[in-house]
Parts: sequence; structure tokens; C-alpha cells
Amino acid sequence: MKIFFDGGLRPAGMEYALVAGGRTWMRRDLGPGTSMEAEWLALTAALRLADELGLAEAVLLGDSAAVIAQAHGAIRCPPAHRRHFDDFHALPRPERLRIRYIRRTQNLAGIALERYAMA
Repeated sequence: MKIFFDGGLRPAGMEYALVAGGRTWMRRDLGPGTSMEAEWLALTAALRLADELGLAEAVLLGDSAAVIAQAHGAIRCPPAHRRHFDDFHALPRPERLRIRYIRRTQNLAGIALERYAMA
């Protein structure tokens, strides 16, 4: 199953959205932080959702190239975000897990965040 994830930062604080199977999950007012922290929270929430849904195979799709590369270990995770990296890697995973970068215009979770902000 594909799970789209996106994190955002607004004056009220961090937020994220997940989209899977035609359903949207959104969390707002996650407190102060950075846009990269919001992306890490979204990626971690996507992995938790895969576990909650009992998925044996999941593809997590997001538009933060830096966070995805850090999650894969392709680039070093900055010390300020190491806690999120460790939290993500400590979670249970589906048997087959892929994390892929997609363009912002393809990210259903990002589109959900934008629509919510415009409402």
C-alpha cells in the first residue's frame, strides 16, 4: 500500500498529513519546530500507520528529499534531528518497506495540507 506523507510549518506550529487508501489523517498544532522536523514527524507517523494497518508491504511517499535521504542513510542526519532519525529507526517495519521521493505536485498529503489551509 502507498502512504503519502508531508509535514508543514505554520505560525501555529508544526503539522502533518498522511493519505492512504483514499483516507486522510492530519495532525495540527504539534508545537514549535522546523519544517524538517515536521517532515520527520510525518515520515514517522507514516511508518506507525503502516504498522497499525498491519501492512506486510508499504511504500512511503514524500517530497522531502533531505529527510528521505537521511532515513536511508545516504546523507548524514544533522544532530538537531538525530532524535527523529532514532525514533523512526526504532519503530516496527513491514516486511517490505520502501521510502521514495516524489514531486510536491504528486504528494497527496501535501495537497491535503494545502486544501486545509485554504479552507
